[in-house]
Amino acid sequence: MGMSVGAAGGVGKVTSEINTTPLVDVMLVLLIIFLITIPVVVTSVPVKLPKEVNQPRTSKPENIVLSVNADGEIYWNELRIANANALVERLKTQAQRDPQPEVHIRGDGAARYEAVGRVIFACQRAGIVKISFVTEPPPRQ
Repeated sequence: MGMSVGAAGGVGKVTSEINTTPLVDVMLVLLIIFLITIPVVVTSVPVKLPKEVNQPRTSKPENIVLSVNADGEIYWNELRIANANALVERLKTQAQRDPQPEVHIRGDGAARYEAVGRVIFACQRAGIVKISFVTEPPPRQ
């Protein structure tokens, strides 16, 4: 296979040489595979991707600020909401207003996704159209 050891030409004479044919075969196959697949990976449909823009939002008094702490408790500004159903009822009254207020969700970094998901689902059930998440910008270096 990879190395032939034995008497090739004469009795008692040991020849040890590496057979490089399998190595060359494998390298040629890999080279052909890479040459075929690289143009497929590089070529793609030309599209203009959106640029990242971080614009600070101004908080209007009519906006609703919902906070979810690390324990999953929901707060409407500073008022604690008992459960998701009570939140839906309060949001339904706000959804009737014209223009409809925006809901800003402030989720604690240690909060479970499920708790924030419940708030989003409550907004959906109440018919709120504009929902945004409040985050802290990364530190500038």
